[in-house]
Amino acid sequence: MKKNLLAGGIILVALVIIGVNIWKGTPTAQKDEAGDSTSVDTPVQQVDSGVEEGKLAPDFTLTTLEGEKVSLSDYRGKKVLLNFWATWCPPCKAEMPHMQEFYEQNEDGAIEILAVNLTSVDKGDKKIQEFVDDYGLTFPIPLDEGGDISEVYQAYSIPTSYIIDSKGIISKKIIGPMDGGMMNSLMKAVD
Repeated sequence: MKKNLLAGGIILVALVIIGVNIWKGTPTAQKDEAGDSTSVDTPVQQVDSGVEEGKLAPDFTLTTLEGEKVSLSDYRGKKVLLNFWATWCPPCKAEMPHMQEFYEQNEDGAIEILAVNLTSVDKGDKKIQEFVDDYGLTFPIPLDEGGDISEVYQAYSIPTSYIIDSKGIISKKIIGPMDGGMMNSLMKAVD
Protein backbone atom coordinates (compact mmCIF):
# COMPACT_ATOMS: atom_id res chain seq x y z
CA MET A 1 0.00 0.00 0.00
CA LYS A 2 2.77 2.43 0.94
CA LYS A 3 4.61 1.65 -2.33
CA ASN A 4 1.49 2.41 -4.38
CA LEU A 5 0.94 5.66 -2.49
CA LEU A 6 4.60 6.70 -3.00
CA ALA A 7 4.48 5.80 -6.71
CA GLY A 8 1.23 7.73 -7.12
CA GLY A 9 2.75 10.76 -5.36
CA ILE A 10 5.82 10.70 -7.63
CA ILE A 11 3.67 10.45 -10.75
CA LEU A 12 1.49 13.33 -9.53
CA VAL A 13 4.55 15.55 -8.90
CA ALA A 14 5.95 14.67 -12.34
CA LEU A 15 2.65 15.57 -14.01
CA VAL A 16 2.52 18.91 -12.17
CA ILE A 17 6.09 19.74 -13.27
CA ILE A 18 5.29 18.85 -16.89
CA GLY A 19 2.06 20.85 -16.75
CA VAL A 20 3.80 23.94 -15.38
CA ASN A 21 6.50 23.74 -18.06
CA ILE A 22 3.92 23.42 -20.81
CA TRP A 23 1.86 26.27 -19.36
CA LYS A 24 4.92 28.58 -19.11
CA GLY A 25 5.89 27.83 -22.70
CA THR A 26 2.43 28.63 -24.09
CA PRO A 27 2.25 31.91 -25.99
CA THR A 28 0.06 34.52 -24.39
CA ALA A 29 -1.55 37.69 -25.58
CA GLN A 30 0.83 40.61 -25.61
CA LYS A 31 0.28 44.31 -25.91
CA ASP A 32 1.52 46.18 -28.95
CA GLU A 33 2.95 49.71 -28.84
CA ALA A 34 -0.56 51.21 -28.74
CA GLY A 35 -1.43 49.08 -25.71
CA ASP A 36 -3.85 46.83 -27.63
CA SER A 37 -3.73 43.11 -27.01
CA THR A 38 -2.43 41.06 -29.89
CA SER A 39 -2.17 37.34 -30.31
CA VAL A 40 1.32 35.91 -30.55
CA ASP A 41 2.02 32.69 -32.41
CA THR A 42 5.49 32.23 -30.93
CA PRO A 43 6.93 33.47 -27.67
CA VAL A 44 8.88 36.72 -27.91
CA GLN A 45 12.50 36.06 -27.13
CA GLN A 46 14.03 38.69 -24.93
CA VAL A 47 17.73 38.49 -24.26
CA ASP A 48 18.98 39.45 -20.83
CA SER A 49 21.95 41.76 -20.54
CA GLY A 50 25.15 40.27 -19.16
CA VAL A 51 28.68 39.28 -20.05
CA GLU A 52 27.99 35.61 -20.66
CA GLU A 53 27.84 34.17 -24.17
CA GLY A 54 24.34 34.51 -25.60
CA LYS A 55 23.50 37.62 -23.56
CA LEU A 56 23.11 41.21 -24.71
CA ALA A 57 26.41 43.01 -24.11
CA PRO A 58 25.99 45.71 -21.44
CA ASP A 59 26.04 49.17 -23.00
CA PHE A 60 28.54 51.77 -21.88
CA THR A 61 29.71 55.23 -22.87
CA LEU A 62 33.38 56.20 -22.57
CA THR A 63 35.58 58.99 -23.85
CA THR A 64 38.25 58.04 -26.39
CA LEU A 65 41.87 59.12 -26.33
CA GLU A 66 40.85 61.78 -28.90
CA GLY A 67 38.16 63.14 -26.56
CA GLU A 68 35.14 61.74 -28.42
CA LYS A 69 32.29 59.96 -26.62
CA VAL A 70 31.55 56.43 -27.83
CA SER A 71 28.88 53.99 -26.73
CA LEU A 72 28.84 50.30 -27.49
CA SER A 73 25.25 50.70 -28.71
CA ASP A 74 26.52 53.12 -31.41
CA TYR A 75 27.87 50.04 -33.18
CA ARG A 76 24.63 48.03 -33.24
CA GLY A 77 24.29 46.58 -36.73
CA LYS A 78 28.03 45.86 -36.90
CA LYS A 79 30.11 43.03 -35.52
CA VAL A 80 32.30 44.30 -32.68
CA LEU A 81 35.57 43.05 -31.28
CA LEU A 82 35.56 44.55 -27.77
CA ASN A 83 39.05 44.35 -26.27
CA PHE A 84 40.35 45.28 -22.80
CA TRP A 85 44.07 46.04 -22.53
CA ALA A 86 46.85 48.12 -20.89
CA THR A 87 50.18 49.50 -22.13
CA TRP A 88 52.25 47.51 -19.59
CA CYS A 89 50.72 44.15 -20.57
CA PRO A 90 53.15 42.00 -22.66
CA PRO A 91 50.39 39.85 -24.26
CA CYS A 92 48.53 43.08 -25.16
CA LYS A 93 51.68 44.37 -26.85
CA ALA A 94 51.91 41.13 -28.84
CA GLU A 95 48.24 41.28 -29.85
CA MET A 96 48.01 44.92 -30.98
CA PRO A 97 49.83 44.58 -34.35
CA HIS A 98 47.47 41.72 -35.26
CA MET A 99 44.48 43.79 -34.18
CA GLN A 100 45.60 46.78 -36.28
CA GLU A 101 46.14 44.56 -39.33
CA PHE A 102 42.72 42.96 -38.81
CA TYR A 103 41.15 46.42 -38.52
CA GLU A 104 42.78 47.57 -41.76
CA GLN A 105 41.57 44.43 -43.57
CA ASN A 106 38.00 45.15 -42.46
CA GLU A 107 37.69 48.85 -43.18
CA ASP A 108 34.44 48.22 -45.09
CA GLY A 109 32.61 49.08 -41.84
CA ALA A 110 30.94 45.72 -41.16
CA ILE A 111 33.36 45.00 -38.29
CA GLU A 112 34.45 47.46 -35.61
CA ILE A 113 37.11 47.28 -32.92
CA LEU A 114 36.74 49.00 -29.57
CA ALA A 115 39.98 48.60 -27.61
CA VAL A 116 39.12 49.78 -24.10
CA ASN A 117 42.21 50.85 -22.19
CA LEU A 118 42.19 50.05 -18.48
CA THR A 119 43.21 53.61 -17.70
CA SER A 120 42.56 53.22 -13.97
CA VAL A 121 45.47 50.74 -13.76
CA ASP A 122 47.63 52.09 -16.60
CA LYS A 123 50.45 54.62 -16.64
CA GLY A 124 48.54 57.74 -17.71
CA ASP A 125 47.24 59.32 -20.91
CA LYS A 126 50.72 60.26 -22.15
CA LYS A 127 51.93 56.63 -22.01
CA ILE A 128 48.72 55.45 -23.67
CA GLN A 129 49.17 57.97 -26.50
CA GLU A 130 52.82 56.91 -26.93
CA PHE A 131 51.72 53.28 -27.14
CA VAL A 132 49.05 54.11 -29.74
CA ASP A 133 51.57 56.10 -31.78
CA ASP A 134 54.30 53.44 -31.51
CA TYR A 135 51.95 50.70 -32.71
CA GLY A 136 50.18 52.89 -35.30
CA LEU A 137 46.73 52.10 -33.91
CA THR A 138 43.85 53.71 -35.81
CA PHE A 139 40.82 52.06 -34.19
CA PRO A 140 38.93 53.74 -31.31
CA ILE A 141 40.62 53.62 -27.89
CA PRO A 142 37.98 54.33 -25.21
CA LEU A 143 39.44 55.09 -21.76
CA ASP A 144 38.03 53.25 -18.75
CA GLU A 145 39.26 55.84 -16.26
CA GLY A 146 37.22 54.59 -13.31
CA GLY A 147 37.64 50.88 -14.00
CA ASP A 148 33.86 50.43 -13.96
CA ILE A 149 33.49 48.98 -17.45
CA SER A 150 36.35 46.51 -17.08
CA GLU A 151 34.73 45.41 -13.82
CA VAL A 152 31.34 44.87 -15.50
CA TYR A 153 33.03 42.91 -18.31
CA GLN A 154 35.13 40.92 -15.83
CA ALA A 155 38.42 41.87 -17.49
CA TYR A 156 40.48 40.61 -14.57
CA SER A 157 43.14 39.10 -16.81
CA ILE A 158 44.22 41.03 -19.90
CA PRO A 159 43.89 41.04 -22.75
CA THR A 160 40.26 40.02 -22.54
CA SER A 161 38.10 40.27 -25.65
CA TYR A 162 34.46 39.80 -26.51
CA ILE A 163 33.10 38.96 -29.93
CA ILE A 164 29.74 40.71 -30.25
CA ASP A 165 27.36 40.07 -33.15
CA SER A 166 25.49 42.72 -35.12
CA LYS A 167 22.51 42.45 -32.73
CA GLY A 168 24.70 43.21 -29.71
CA ILE A 169 24.77 39.62 -28.43
CA ILE A 170 28.01 38.24 -26.99
CA SER A 171 29.15 35.34 -29.09
CA LYS A 172 32.47 34.55 -27.43
CA LYS A 173 34.75 35.67 -24.59
CA ILE A 174 38.47 35.25 -25.12
CA ILE A 175 41.03 35.59 -22.35
CA GLY A 176 44.55 36.06 -23.69
CA PRO A 177 46.03 37.40 -26.91
CA MET A 178 44.64 36.65 -30.37
CA ASP A 179 46.30 36.66 -33.75
CA GLY A 180 44.75 37.73 -37.05
CA GLY A 181 43.66 34.22 -38.02
CA MET A 182 41.81 33.76 -34.75
CA MET A 183 40.13 37.16 -35.08
CA ASN A 184 39.03 36.32 -38.64
CA SER A 185 37.61 32.91 -37.76
CA LEU A 186 35.77 34.20 -34.67
CA MET A 187 34.22 37.12 -36.55
CA LYS A 188 33.19 34.96 -39.52
CA ALA A 189 31.31 32.68 -37.11
CA VAL A 190 28.88 35.46 -36.03
CA ASP A 191 26.12 37.44 -37.77
